[in-house]
Amino acid sequence: MLFPLVPRTRRRVLWAALVILVLSMFSTLVWLAGRYEVTQVQSQIERDAADAVGDIRTALTRNVQSLQALQYAENATVPWTQEATTMLRERREWLRLELRDTDLRVLSSVDTPFRAPPFNRFGRAVMQPEVVQACNVARRQSGPGYGASAYVPQADGLGLEIMDLCLPVFTDGVLTGYTVASYALGEILVNMVGPQLTRSQEVSFTESDGTRLAMHGTASRGTRVFIAKQLLDLPGHTMVLRMDSWRGAPDLFPNVLTALVTAMAMALVTVLVMLARDMRRRQRVELDLADALAFRKAMEDSLVTGLRARDSEGRITYVNPAFCEMVGFEAKELIGQSIPAPYWPPEMVDEYGQRQALRLAGNAPPREGAESVFMRKSGELFPVMIFEAPLINAMGEQTGWMGAVLDVSEQRRVEEMSRASQERLQATARLTTVGEMASLLSHELNQPLAAISSYATGSMNLLKDAALKDPQLAETLSSAIQRIGQQAERAGKVIKSVHDFVRRRDQAREAVSPRALLDDVMPLVILQARKLGVRVVVNCPSDLPAVLCDRTMVEQVLLNLTRNGMQAMADDTPHKVLTLAVRLATAQASSRWLEFSVADLGHGIPEGVVEKLFTPFFTTKQEGMGLGLSLCRTVVEQHGGLLRFQPNLPCGTVFSFTLPQS
Repeated sequence: MLFPLVPRTRRRVLWAALVILVLSMFSTLVWLAGRYEVTQVQSQIERDAADAVGDIRTALTRNVQSLQALQYAENATVPWTQEATTMLRERREWLRLELRDTDLRVLSSVDTPFRAPPFNRFGRAVMQPEVVQACNVARRQSGPGYGASAYVPQADGLGLEIMDLCLPVFTDGVLTGYTVASYALGEILVNMVGPQLTRSQEVSFTESDGTRLAMHGTASRGTRVFIAKQLLDLPGHTMVLRMDSWRGAPDLFPNVLTALVTAMAMALVTVLVMLARDMRRRQRVELDLADALAFRKAMEDSLVTGLRARDSEGRITYVNPAFCEMVGFEAKELIGQSIPAPYWPPEMVDEYGQRQALRLAGNAPPREGAESVFMRKSGELFPVMIFEAPLINAMGEQTGWMGAVLDVSEQRRVEEMSRASQERLQATARLTTVGEMASLLSHELNQPLAAISSYATGSMNLLKDAALKDPQLAETLSSAIQRIGQQAERAGKVIKSVHDFVRRRDQAREAVSPRALLDDVMPLVILQARKLGVRVVVNCPSDLPAVLCDRTMVEQVLLNLTRNGMQAMADDTPHKVLTLAVRLATAQASSRWLEFSVADLGHGIPEGVVEKLFTPFFTTKQEGMGLGLSLCRTVVEQHGGLLRFQPNLPCGTVFSFTLPQS
C-alpha cells in the first residue's frame, strides 16, 4: 500500500491525478514531437529549394561558358550554324540560338530539333523588347544579360514561357555583335533541377505576385502542404523558385514511442538519484587516487635517475622523462620495444641479449649494480650503472623487472680529469727535479768550462812563441784551440740560459738577424748531417728584419729541431734532405712576426704519437728523455710565439715557430 495513512477515496483521487498528469505529459510530448517533425519537414524543403536554385545557377553558368566558346566558331573550320546545332542537341532547355550584329539584326539562327520552331506563328519580333533589354544589360556589364520572360503562343493551342540570354561578342576589344539564346522556363526545371528533388515535390517559377510561369514535378497529395521560395537573381531579371510538398499528418506511433522512451528516461532519474550518493563517494576515492598518482608521477618526473620497467617477456612497459632524456628517445619510441633495445650499441647486442635472457630466466641481478654502455639516439656512447629489482604486483607475483639507470659519464670524466691531474703533478715533480739537477749541473760545470777556457787562452799565448818555428802548424793549432774556446764559451752561455730558464728569470733579449742565428748553428748541424748522410738546404732571404729573442735559447731550439729532423730520416729514406727556411709569418709585408721552419723527408709522425708529442718525458727514442720538444715549446711561448707542426707532403714533417720582429 503506497499511502497507508491516506483514505481510500483520496488515494483514488491522487492516482487519478497522477494518471491525468502522465497522460497530459504524454500528450504534450506527442504534440511537441509533431511540431518538431513539421519543423524538420519545412527545413528540409527549404534546403531542397536552395539546392535547386544552386543547380540552376551552375547549369546557367556552364551554358554561358559554352556560348562564349561558340563566339569563336566564325574563325574556326566548322561553321557557326553547325556548332550551334550541335549545342542545341546537347541542351534541350535552349529553343533557339541567334547571331546578331550591333544593331540587333539577326545574322544567323538555328532552332531546336526537339520541337517546332517557337516563333513560326508570330515571328521573332514578338519578343524584341525583351531581347533589347537583355542585350542592353549585356553591353553595360560586358557579360551575360537576361531579359524578362514572356509567354509565346504555339500552333498546337498551348504556349511557352521564354526567357532570352544575350552575350556580347568582342573582337580585339571592340563590340561586334551578340549571341542570343532563348530558354524555355519549363525545360530549365526539367533539365537543370535534380530528379531527386522533383520526384516527390513540385517545383515552379512564379512572378512576385504568385503567378506561375512554369511548373514541373508531381507531388503526392496529402493533408498538409509545405511551401519554400527562393529568389533566382540573374543579371537583368529576377524570378522566384517555388517548391511545394504535400505531407500527411505526423504518425502517432513513433511519437508515442518517443513519449514512452522519455517516460522511461524520467524513471531512470530516480535510479540516478539513488546512485548519486555512491557516485559522490566514488568521486572522492577517484580524486584521492588521482592525487596519489599525480604525486607519484611528479616524483618520477623530478628524478635525475632513469627508471625503466620491463615485463616478463623483456618488453619495455614504462620509462620516465629522465631515462628518455638520457638516451635521446621519446617514450613512445621505447614503449613496447624488446630485444634489441634502440639504445643498445650494435657491437654489444649479443652480449646484452645474453644478459637479458639470464635476467628473464630468474637470475637476480647483483645488488651493487651492473655497469653497461648505452647509445644515445645521436650515436654517442656513454657509460651507465644499472640497478634492477623484481617488479611485484598486488597479488605478490613477479610481473617483470624495474631498473634504475645512472649516467656515470660525468663521474668517469671527473675520474679521468683527476688521473690527468695526478699525471701532471707527477710530471711537474719530475720537472722540478730536473730543474734542480740542471741548476746543480750548471753550477758544477761552470768551473771546468772556465778552466778549459783558461787553458785555451794559455795555449794561444804559447803558440805565439811557437809560431816562429813552424808557422803552418801553429796556425792549425791556433784555429783548433780558438774553436775550443768558442765552444766552451758557448757551453757556458747555454748552461747560464738553462739556469735562468729553470729559475724563471727574464732572459736577456737582443735584436738578431735570422741569418746570424742560422750561421751560428750551421757548423754543428753540418757536422751531424755529414755523419747521418743528410743534405742541408737553407732558404733565408737577406732582406728579412731582425728578431728580438734570447739568442742562445733560440739557437738551442734550432739545434733540437734540426737534430730531430735528421734522426727522423731513417737509412731507408730515398732522399735525405733537411730544409731550413725563414719567412714572414704572413703574406703581408707589414707582418710583425717571422716564421722559422725545419722540414724533413722522413716517415712522418704516427697518429698515436701526435697527442703526446709535446708531453714532458714522452719519447720514442731509446736514449731520449722526452724533454726536447717540451722545452722548445716553452722557449718559443716565452717569446710570445707559437710552435706547431704539419705534414710535409708527400712525406715527412715540418716544424715551425714564430718570433717577433725587433
